[in-house]
Amino acid sequence: MQWLLRKCVVCGRYTLKRDRCPVCGGEVRVPHPPRFSPEDKYLKYRYLMKKLAGLLPVSEEAESGEKGEAGGEAATKAQA
Repeated sequence: MQWLLRKCVVCGRYTLKRDRCPVCGGEVRVPHPPRFSPEDKYLKYRYLMKKLAGLLPVSEEAESGEKGEAGGEAATKAQA
């Protein structure tokens, strides 16, 4: 299904035109969110971008666990 409704980025009005807003001439975008899928292929990329933008709270423990998951397992086995 193709989305027909568009929303102006500048003035916030809705329109059916695909190129420019008929009122202010601003850029228009599709206002609908992407479809949800349990097999989300891009989840790790969205998470990484939010993390880099500072939108997600990240603790030091989570960072250290993320950086060296494979190395962390080897270090744990070596200590045991």
